[in-house]
Amino acid sequence: MEVIETKIDTSSQEYRENYQAMEAMVEDLRKEVELARNDRSEKARARLDQQNKLTVRKRLELLFDRNTPFLEIAPLAARGMYDKKVHSAGVVSGIGIVEGREAIIHANDAMIKGGTIYPMGVKKGLRIQTIAMENHLPIINLVDSGGAYLPLQSEIFPDADDGGRIFYNQAVISKMGIPQICGVMGLCTAGAAYIPAMSDEVVHVKGTGAIFLGGPPLVLAATGEEVTADELGGANVHCRESGVSDYFAEDDAHCLEIIRQIVKNLPPPQKADIGIREPKPPIYDPKEIYGIVPRSLDITYDVREVIARMVDGSEFLEFKERYGPTLVCGWAYIHGYPVGILGNNGVLFSESSLKATQFIQLCDKRGIPLVFLQNITGYIVGKEYERIGITKDGHKMVNAVATATVPKFTVITGASFGAGNYGMCGRAYSPRFLWMWPNAQIGVMGGEQAAGVMITVKNDQLAREGKPPLPEEMVRQIREPIVAAAEREGNAYYSTANMWDDGILDPAKTRDVLGLAISAALNAPLRHDVYGYGTFRM
Repeated sequence: MEVIETKIDTSSQEYRENYQAMEAMVEDLRKEVELARNDRSEKARARLDQQNKLTVRKRLELLFDRNTPFLEIAPLAARGMYDKKVHSAGVVSGIGIVEGREAIIHANDAMIKGGTIYPMGVKKGLRIQTIAMENHLPIINLVDSGGAYLPLQSEIFPDADDGGRIFYNQAVISKMGIPQICGVMGLCTAGAAYIPAMSDEVVHVKGTGAIFLGGPPLVLAATGEEVTADELGGANVHCRESGVSDYFAEDDAHCLEIIRQIVKNLPPPQKADIGIREPKPPIYDPKEIYGIVPRSLDITYDVREVIARMVDGSEFLEFKERYGPTLVCGWAYIHGYPVGILGNNGVLFSESSLKATQFIQLCDKRGIPLVFLQNITGYIVGKEYERIGITKDGHKMVNAVATATVPKFTVITGASFGAGNYGMCGRAYSPRFLWMWPNAQIGVMGGEQAAGVMITVKNDQLAREGKPPLPEEMVRQIREPIVAAAEREGNAYYSTANMWDDGILDPAKTRDVLGLAISAALNAPLRHDVYGYGTFRM
């Protein structure tokens, strides 16, 4: 592989201005993440102390191997929703190292509404289960929850992707042979009682952990029986009498130590072999990405410059370099793992779509994970391009992306509009993980383009009626709200709040995050037995 030779002038004014703009966005991101982690009331902290409980972050610190990374999933989920205090959707989730092996953790934050489950908390739980199933990762649930947030029960309970799906998935995960371990560290009320009941092994904390289908208030209302939470479903009840729980823990720290021993006792993971080599850093500083990415999505840049600061040794074997140049494809290594990279350098034409299709097939047949660096306004449009066949050529690319069986990873580094989102492996195309950069925007199309379409449609209607086109004031009245809505609902923070992605990344840390994610994905076997594609329209 050849080293990518950079053409970036790091002393130029354009580079410095780009760098400052991205640096400011990354600083804003850091502040948002810190707020989500630490914005808790003194009342909630005092209550936790009174109950002799550890904070959710301290629990994770004791659970994970020391000095190992934690890949947090959706840390800004539910940002700005509800009363703007349900940080991270009330749950801390992610992939960490426990006794030397990767596991996915889902832990209620009892300092947020007592661990009560909001609709976005359900969505996050389902996302974590999907990650576990796709990557064959053991799940560790640290439950400390008052159950569903009842004022929003209609958004939590009845549908196929609501709370009941959590328990359905637990049954499927069990059938798949993926370990499920539960720490009962607080209340497991109503539906939440099924989380430990459907786990393989349950550790129950004395005094604070309690499992019951109906809590003391419901029991009193339904039967007139007065009973405490501990008498109803505490550790003694379920470890000595019902058999729901398997291990008795004296306190939080003891619970977490038992969980670590359970994980240590699991059969060793069998990771897929994809030809790993000794990793080495890029020869260029990853923070230089700040100065490479333009301040406006309207300005293009060479994605090879980003690749050079992301891959091992800045080495890249480019595929079909001179054909379909608006899409860059090629092979590289990230933290020692071989990858096939697809990065946008403009709109997708027939040639770039066909190149992508062939490249994806090659990577899929060879068992090489795919990385999509998405900065795309869409596929080319127009009479001549339709005549050439952009629709069927774009279909081939979308087909290949959808049916590729190797792990796929997507980073939205800029624009993500229209069918370009699909072709470059957007959320609907099941990448194992998808992240955004702070500058990214997502939507059917950009705000200005959407406004232009609406104005054109209206003017065409007026023309058919024999009327003059819209006056400038009415054009402005149409354009401004459409553009404002696109900016509000298409930015990275709106996306991540709604969990359309797995989090917003500091561009300089993208390489490390991809390395962690690829490693986690290799816990699942490569599915060559189902290699193949649907019909390609010729």
